[in-house]
Amino acid sequence: MTDKEQKEKKNYRPNVAAIVLSAKYPEKCEIFIASRTDVENAWQFPQGGIDDGESANQALYRELEEEIGTREIEIIAEYPEWVSYDFPPAIAKKMYPFDGQIQKYYLVKLKKGAKININTDIPEFSEYKFVPTKNIYDYITFFKRTVYKQVLKYFKKEGYI
Repeated sequence: MTDKEQKEKKNYRPNVAAIVLSAKYPEKCEIFIASRTDVENAWQFPQGGIDDGESANQALYRELEEEIGTREIEIIAEYPEWVSYDFPPAIAKKMYPFDGQIQKYYLVKLKKGAKININTDIPEFSEYKFVPTKNIYDYITFFKRTVYKQVLKYFKKEGYI
């Protein structure tokens, strides 16, 4: 069985992910990352599932409000394809029946004056920071690195970051 055939047999959760640039962009290119409350040392971009009947764009705004307390963003660009990754075994158990996620990535910028609040109704993050693109991989959890590299490389090649 080819890799493609194996991937097609897996059950992927539809998801959106946001690469959030600070309001200082484009003068200064800093990307928001946050540490998950439920997995130690697992830094990531905000992301979340797409609800039934919801567009990816609607999910983006809802998830940002739920996870970082704001929908005060401007969409700069979208990654042109959906990308997928598999969960490591420990996370796959918690996320059953899903084997991984298929994601739509957005590059967004915080609007001037937007306030981040990770102390939301159901906090997903314990802390956050803005880091230069080159420092992202000092933090990002291992199983998301391949997808992050692919997406960031595209946005860099297109001249956004």
